[in-house]
Amino acid sequence: MDFLSLASTLTLSNGNKIPCVGFGTWQSKDGDEAYNAVISALKNGYRHIDTATAYENEESVGRAINDFINQTGVKREEIFVTTKLWNEDHGYEATKKAICSSLKKLNLDYLDLYLIHWPNPLKFRSCWQESNAGSWRAMEEAYNDGKLKAIGVSNFCERHLEALSKTAKIAPMVNQIKICPGQAQRELVSYCKNLGMIVEGYSPLGTGKIFSSGEMQKLSEKYNRSIAQLCVRWSLQEGCLPLPKSVHEERIIENSKIFDFELEKSDCDLIASLTGLEIRPNRNPDEAQF
Repeated sequence: MDFLSLASTLTLSNGNKIPCVGFGTWQSKDGDEAYNAVISALKNGYRHIDTATAYENEESVGRAINDFINQTGVKREEIFVTTKLWNEDHGYEATKKAICSSLKKLNLDYLDLYLIHWPNPLKFRSCWQESNAGSWRAMEEAYNDGKLKAIGVSNFCERHLEALSKTAKIAPMVNQIKICPGQAQRELVSYCKNLGMIVEGYSPLGTGKIFSSGEMQKLSEKYNRSIAQLCVRWSLQEGCLPLPKSVHEERIIENSKIFDFELEKSDCDLIASLTGLEIRPNRNPDEAQF
């Protein structure tokens, strides 16, 4: 896989383009922290910004996007914006309201991608299939109305996608899941790609423990790249769209410098199989207590 820059894109199943690396904002505090991080990312070439209702920073993220557009002349359609439906808002009517709320907070006329954040929230555990079907119907309507340019899911496993497919008229275009060293989720990635979905990988660095990994330190010396760069590049070569996150400009820039080298397949397999990193295992969506 050979990408040239942050401006390189993948093609969604509906033909829309999505930048091949996104900028994550999870745990970026609302206010100056989230605002400045997004401004730094946009200023340094990122054109794909990922947020969520649950992150409670949509207003700051939206303010940064709009200020950047107004100050630079970059067109709105050049910036790909994603947000997500939170667990309290599943179901048809609640999802319609949630979409409008996110658009208002972000101060945008449309969203490039809207995702169901989790498939089986605690509040809807006894009826998650029906609540997802209702949410998806509302998302399909918003998509047909032009409010959403693409729709997808997050943290969905095969069983959740199979259930959704029974009522969906439009197939999900994206599944955003945790992809990091030691947790490649290759079977789920392959399953999603066979359905025509783009797989986005959040938390590509996994945990700070990755930086003390002896194997990763050796690879860093071999490629003369930082461990963070190796992780983001590895995610790309796994066929996923990584969403690195930072609030420090130097790291935001560093995480984007991953297009002028390639990892050997044996090293990709090594990174995929790493153990002992104390990475929190992927949550079972059917057992998450939220």
